Amino acid sequence: MKSPSGFALILFFIILISCDAKRVFEQNVAFKNESWNYKDTVHFNVNIADTIHAYNIFINIRNTGSYEYSNIFLFITTYAPNGNFVKDTFEITLADKQGKWIGKGTGNILSIQFPYKMNIKFPYRGIYMFNIQHAMWNEDLHGITDVGLRVEKFR
Repeated sequence: MKSPSGFALILFFIILISCDAKRVFEQNVAFKNESWNYKDTVHFNVNIADTIHAYNIFINIRNTGSYEYSNIFLFITTYAPNGNFVKDTFEITLADKQGKWIGKGTGNILSIQFPYKMNIKFPYRGIYMFNIQHAMWNEDLHGITDVGLRVEKFR
């Protein structure tokens, strides 16, 4: 009986690590010229089929080291399949008090995944639309390269 080759073992572990069983939805949207204009509302449509189990929702932000603030405020509007909606103002801290970026990355681009809503249940089956718009003072946020949404099963 032959033993598996080193390549096959490495491939097996890569596949095992890359499996993300908790993820229900994840999508990121990139901005042209690493700049997010306040008029550029990002839309995510998430199909929720299970109303019994709880979910965690995260906001993904990618920024460059040239982003001029230590935080970002967002308007997040969530539309349920029945037409009801909720609008939140949400702050994400991107740098500590000493100015050190919290996100991880290589080179000049840093990524952070920030908890938005944890251990929540969706009351209806169907498509939930999440709209995200920046709520900062500048029209254009230079240094924000991407924004994203992740929905995963709780536990």
